[in-house]
Amino acid sequence: MNETALRRPATGPINKTHMKFALDGGVASRCRIGLIVLATDHTIEAEWRQVIRLPGVAVYESRIQNSPEINPETLAAMEKDLGKAASVILPGIELDVIGYGCTSASVVLGEETVARRIQEARPGVAVTNPITAAITGMKKLGARRIALLTPYIEAVNQRFRGYIEGRGLEVTVMGSFNHENDNEVARISTASIRDAMIELAQEPTVDGIFVSCTSLRVADIVEEVEQKIGKPVTSSNLALAWHCLRLAGIEDRLPGYGQLFRS
Repeated sequence: MNETALRRPATGPINKTHMKFALDGGVASRCRIGLIVLATDHTIEAEWRQVIRLPGVAVYESRIQNSPEINPETLAAMEKDLGKAASVILPGIELDVIGYGCTSASVVLGEETVARRIQEARPGVAVTNPITAAITGMKKLGARRIALLTPYIEAVNQRFRGYIEGRGLEVTVMGSFNHENDNEVARISTASIRDAMIELAQEPTVDGIFVSCTSLRVADIVEEVEQKIGKPVTSSNLALAWHCLRLAGIEDRLPGYGQLFRS
């Protein structure tokens, strides 16, 4: 066989267009969860990635502008941007639920205002936030008298006890790190948080503990603390993740993140 016979004819590039394909549910075959994250938040996305690892359950995030100085005025200022933050999460695609990742702003603005502003941009979507989620979760666990741990300054803390007690729980003991800078709150050590929870749990009237603020890291220590104190523990990030899953119809039990996820 000669060299000419072995040489393949030059036909140019091969282009195959309109190849057959089928559509499936994609990464969100079970549900789509929207999450509005504060511009200054270092923690919530990391903890949610740790907890929500269910096939077919997808989380889509946007960020909302906020000041790192957490006080009633800066928290209230976020109201005007809630709709915009919700609107850029998969525009035109239906979401099962949207969670707003700020506990203190949800108290300052009110749960109803948060839901209304988000639903103006995404009509009909289920909406929750960390304070709604935590109160729902504590009631689910039968914890009616709680210890509340926050990082907030007194001007923010003053609103919390009355807000929570106005929704059917009693705050029998409250502790605070009393720090205003959100960038530094995210760096409060888990050892500090653990020790504070254990100290608050010594009050005999306490049925459970809620750690408020999406910047505080609790996912890695929640089981340890629950076993030590014999009472349920949840946090802004954990409660919000749990409530978003349940509102989206996901009932899976997730061991390793406290009694709430096993309920």
